[in-house]
Amino acid sequence: MENVARDAGLSVVLSESAGRLTPGRTWADQVAARRPHGVILVLSGLDESGRALLTSRSIPFVVMDPAGDPGTDVPSIGATNWQGGLAATRHLVELGHTRIGAISGPTRMMCSRARVDGYRAALETAGLPVDPQLIMAGDFHHEAGYRQGLALLRREDRPTAVFAGNDLQALGLYEAARELGLRIPEDLSVVGFDDLPVARWVGPPLTTVRQPLTEMAEAAAKLVLSLGKDEDPAAATRVELATSLVVRSSTAAPSGA
Repeated sequence: MENVARDAGLSVVLSESAGRLTPGRTWADQVAARRPHGVILVLSGLDESGRALLTSRSIPFVVMDPAGDPGTDVPSIGATNWQGGLAATRHLVELGHTRIGAISGPTRMMCSRARVDGYRAALETAGLPVDPQLIMAGDFHHEAGYRQGLALLRREDRPTAVFAGNDLQALGLYEAARELGLRIPEDLSVVGFDDLPVARWVGPPLTTVRQPLTEMAEAAAKLVLSLGKDEDPAAATRVELATSLVVRSSTAAPSGA
C-alpha cells in the first residue's frame, strides 16, 4: 500500500478498529474528519451508517480480504480461499492420505469458511468421507492450533494429515505433535495457509498455501485511488487473486503406504 501511495504522492495512515469486524459510526466519523483520499478496510467492513457517511463525503473505500460478504456494490480485493483449501487437501489426498483433519479459522469469517469448503470439496471429489469430528474450529492463533491439534491427535482414529486454516495454527499443531511424540512428516503431514516468512525456516519447513498479501494490498490501493479519480470500477468490484500451493518438507505419504 505504501509503495502505491508514495508513487501517487500520498502517505498511509493506520487506524485500528479494536478487533471489531464491522467498525461503528464513531470510527467512520473519525476517519472522515481526516478527509482521506480513500479508505482500505482490512478483514473488516462497514455498517450502513458508516458506508453512507463515507459516500456522502465522496470518500472512496475498498474492502481487502473481507471477513463477511461485503455486498455486490462494495469494491473488494480478496484471494481464492476455496481454491487454496482444495489444493492443500488434494495434495494430501494425492500423497495417499485418507483421514485428513482440518483446523479452521473463525467460522464467522468468509475466508475461513471458504478454505474449509475447499477442503470438503477435495475429499468429496476423491470419494473420501467428510468426518465432521475431524473438523475443528480455531481462531487463526497459535494457541488454537495447539489446543485443537491435541484434540485431533489424541483420538484413537487420529488423522494422518491435517490442513490448518493458517500458518500460525499449523505451528501450534507442530507443538502438539511434538508433545505427543509424533514426527512431522513421518507420522503426521501438515499443510498451512498464508506462506508467512516463518513457514520457510520452521523445522521441518511448512508446506502451505501462499496467499498473495502484497499483491492484494497493492491492488486495493490502486483500486481505491482509481475510485477517487471517478474511474469506472465496474469491471473490478470484486477481485480474487490466485493462491498457490508451496510444497516443502512437512508433507509425505502416510507411514506404511
